[in-house]
Amino acid sequence: MTKTQSSENKKVGMHAKNTVLSILATGWFALLSCIIVFPLLCGLLASFHPGKDLIRKGLSLNLDMSTMTLDNYIYLFSGNADSQKYFMWFKNSLFLTFVSVVLTLAFCYIIAYGLTMYEYPLKNFLFFLVIVTMMVPFEILMLPLYKEMITLKLIDTTAGVVLPGICGASTIFFFRQYMTGLPKELLDAGRIDGATEYGICFKIMLPITKPAFAAMSILCAMGAWNNILWPMLVYRDANKFTLPIGLNTLLTPYGNNYDVLIAGSMFGIIPVFAVFLCFQSYFIDGMTAGAVKG
Repeated sequence: MTKTQSSENKKVGMHAKNTVLSILATGWFALLSCIIVFPLLCGLLASFHPGKDLIRKGLSLNLDMSTMTLDNYIYLFSGNADSQKYFMWFKNSLFLTFVSVVLTLAFCYIIAYGLTMYEYPLKNFLFFLVIVTMMVPFEILMLPLYKEMITLKLIDTTAGVVLPGICGASTIFFFRQYMTGLPKELLDAGRIDGATEYGICFKIMLPITKPAFAAMSILCAMGAWNNILWPMLVYRDANKFTLPIGLNTLLTPYGNNYDVLIAGSMFGIIPVFAVFLCFQSYFIDGMTAGAVKG
């Protein structure tokens, strides 16, 4: 066998191996996708059935057209007392999510910029402290944070919900990892052109980090929109409840309003889905940019 034939056989073998691995990987991710999408499809179908069917039959993919109806969504938008409460919770969640995302991205970007672009004593130690806080579960910090909010008189306020999370360690870590792949020569170029340090930070470096902002916008929005534990501890006034807390109040020992609960849960997915659609073009770039340097 000549060297050419041997080389061709190796290429054929590698191609067959890569094909098999590709098929296995595709099948595995297809299975995971089905597992993830299954509850969502069940909830979507349940929203087109009367609430009593959820108690009798549970969640399923049963396409019984005879019982499918838009009554739950019509009731949700009918303007009655339940509808008004739902959209009050929806508005509260929108406001809280917007404020949380904007402040979190702003503060975490500035902190990560300082940890990446400048050299000073204890820089690595400060970043180590950021990493350490990622290892501490929120349940451990919950009681001290709650006492702090009482001391600062921020209970039952939006500030009490937002402030403890605006400097998220994972968001700082992500921004820093992204910025380590950016050339620091841009800072010197900006200084030569007469730009201030603030001008370099916000006019030169910030536009380059758009993919990172897009990725973090999606993740932060999901976290803020779905957060239920901390807002439930802080808020006292029912008029300030967010959507997850409000929907939870529909399940009581005296009766469960499944009609609003299921339809409202499905409608509540729309804002996060809209955020993903807006930033999806940058999402993959932002998630993978910090993985490769150079």
